Amino acid sequence: MPLTLAVIGEELIIKRIGGNAEVRTHLQNLGFVSGTVVTVVSSMGGNLIVNVKNTRIAISKEMAQKIMV
Repeated sequence: MPLTLAVIGEELIIKRIGGNAEVRTHLQNLGFVSGTVVTVVSSMGGNLIVNVKNTRIAISKEMAQKIMV
């Protein structure tokens, strides 16, 4: 399922990253790598604040839809 459907506070493991090569590279540089644990901290208007590798990162709904957990 995409990260946008995750329950707030639930720890999930990233299964794969979708999108074109540029998007995948950008997300990987932010720490979104397959096998990494990610937790949704909050959601506002579909945009998410997530905790990945002990860092909070804000991502858009469009980017979150490319992260499969």
